[in-house]
Amino acid sequence: MQILQRDRERIAGAIRAAEAKTSGEIVCVLAQSSSDTTALPILLAALVALALPWLLVAFTAFSVHRILLLQTTIFIALAVLLCVPRVRTALLPRAVRRAAAHRAATEQFFIRGIARKKDRSGILVFVSLAEHYARIIADEGIAARVSQSEWQSAVDTLVAHMRAGCIADGFVAAIEACGSVLTTYFPRTELSRDELPDRIYVI
Repeated sequence: MQILQRDRERIAGAIRAAEAKTSGEIVCVLAQSSSDTTALPILLAALVALALPWLLVAFTAFSVHRILLLQTTIFIALAVLLCVPRVRTALLPRAVRRAAAHRAATEQFFIRGIARKKDRSGILVFVSLAEHYARIIADEGIAARVSQSEWQSAVDTLVAHMRAGCIADGFVAAIEACGSVLTTYFPRTELSRDELPDRIYVI
């Protein structure tokens, strides 16, 4: 699923509009996938390739040369197929996929500098497409006053739009919902300053 330049601009505009009413900051990250390990696909391809000669010897009269050629071909074909991001993600148990996405979200929270905001009032809106995962992580200044359940409607909106293939609309709606929460607890003052870029990061 691609996000176009006009969608990026819409999302940036939604962030600016939300932050105009709050001292909080909103950072958005869209990950194509959070599960980047290729160990399992390669292992599965190797196991199939290792088992193949035994079957061919037992049930065919192929020459050793032909068996080795088939073994190599099967290994390469399976490795390529199983390493396709969508296939590779599907091989992992759901709990493993969610753990990988949660880890990626936590990493992005720190990479994007949200924790460096002076009053600790920044939030991360994170979506990982391959894992069908969405999460909002609030910095400790917000988390001390706003329960995670208050972000759930924004998360539900993101997930619903993700399933419908309208990810940009989901981000815009989630940003508006988050902006309302932030405005309630962290209204903008004369001393408020934007410390982080108003944009979506696509990784």
